[in-house]
Amino acid sequence: MPFSLGRVCAVDPFYEYAAKNRHFSGRSGMLQNGIMGDGMRKKIYLQMVSIAVAAIFITMLLVAGGCYELFCQQILTDLRTDAYLLKETGGLESILESRYIASGSHLRITWIDAGGEVLFENNADAGGMNNHSSRPEIVQAFSEGEGQAVRKSPTLQKNSFYFAVRLQDGSVIRVAKDADSIWGVFAGTVPAVLMAVAVLVLICMAIARLLTKSLIEPIEKMAGNMDDMDGMDIYEELIPFVSTIQKQHGDILQSAGMRQEFTANVSHELKTPLAVISGYSELIENGMAEEEDIPRFAREIHKSSSRLLTLIDDVIRLSELDALEQDEEFGMVDLCKIAETCVDMLQIHAESHEVGLLFSGTPCPVYSEKRMLEELVYNLCDNAIRYNKKGGSVMVSAKPIGEKAVLCVEDTGIGIGKEHQERVFERFYRVDKSRSKLTGGTGLGLAIVKHIVARNHAEIVLESEPGRGTKIRVSFPLCNETFV
Repeated sequence: MPFSLGRVCAVDPFYEYAAKNRHFSGRSGMLQNGIMGDGMRKKIYLQMVSIAVAAIFITMLLVAGGCYELFCQQILTDLRTDAYLLKETGGLESILESRYIASGSHLRITWIDAGGEVLFENNADAGGMNNHSSRPEIVQAFSEGEGQAVRKSPTLQKNSFYFAVRLQDGSVIRVAKDADSIWGVFAGTVPAVLMAVAVLVLICMAIARLLTKSLIEPIEKMAGNMDDMDGMDIYEELIPFVSTIQKQHGDILQSAGMRQEFTANVSHELKTPLAVISGYSELIENGMAEEEDIPRFAREIHKSSSRLLTLIDDVIRLSELDALEQDEEFGMVDLCKIAETCVDMLQIHAESHEVGLLFSGTPCPVYSEKRMLEELVYNLCDNAIRYNKKGGSVMVSAKPIGEKAVLCVEDTGIGIGKEHQERVFERFYRVDKSRSKLTGGTGLGLAIVKHIVARNHAEIVLESEPGRGTKIRVSFPLCNETFV
């Protein structure tokens, strides 16, 4: 498949937009259209109205229940008063037979002897009534002097209230009264209650709308002025959220700038070898090259094409390492063995640069991926060889130190100045650009090393001094397992 610069280095449309528009207001739009849109406003409004309506109905039920309880207590209090008035009045028989205790009265009066037989009932024939000795209020009156009870009639939707008091002769006088159930008591007030509820709901809706607006307004102002919130009233709970959004916005802009710069650098780096290949091949194609020049042109074409392939491979690998998903299969590998194999493979390369390449180490298991470790060791050793002096040396070691597996690559090369040491891991950053091109470096080796170190949760330390060489140490967490 032919290499496509657009495929490897294309900037994501979101990042490209962010890079072109440094005043990028995407986060404000996101807050306004997503978080602060009609959906959230409507949700808050409906929740407030729902809570208010629920509160109204719960309050009404509690009030109705409380009022009915007071109503029942009042009836029992009145019955008690009536019962004691009858008890304290002399000549009970004459009073009960008088016209004041008429049949059909709302107040029922029953006189029961000590055996439970009914002596008098103003609303029924006493002779045909059953023995009342088992009635709760009668039993309580016989034992305690007075008793009361409430019996419900599920068919008539009424409640019967009874109060009984024991007389001096051991008989009991009981007064009773029927009253509507709670539903019957409040049935007549339903229209007025519904009207009151409707008015209250309308008032709550209006208040909820005002409260929703007052709640959302500061957030909308904040969303529209994320870059300048000095003096703005911000909810304390939103401060961590705002800080995260601002940080992400800054990261997006920084990443967009880095990607745009990376694309420009790749394009620039590709132009030089492509121009060489195109120029020399055109001379050969048009017959403008002398026969003795053709081998030299071919060498230059081969050299530039090799550089081009290396650059493409590095760019593709960086793109893979930049991916959010990690596809590598991690497992236990021997860092020492990988380093030793890499050193053996680079011996010819080191000899061509007249550099001695040595290795020492002991087995040190790490949890990683073999390919990534090979790339890391190769890039560090390759850099140490390329930027070395003739007759110089590179010492590679891998061994466990404490709880770490430490890879160390130390050379006697040209070294790196203090002002460059923090930037050498950036993409396409070169301390000596002219020397980099002469040695064939792409400027991406240490950037790949940095990504691999991050993927492995390792640590990298660089020590260097111009003219005296460079020492790079990479420390991996040491596995507590042994090789079989």
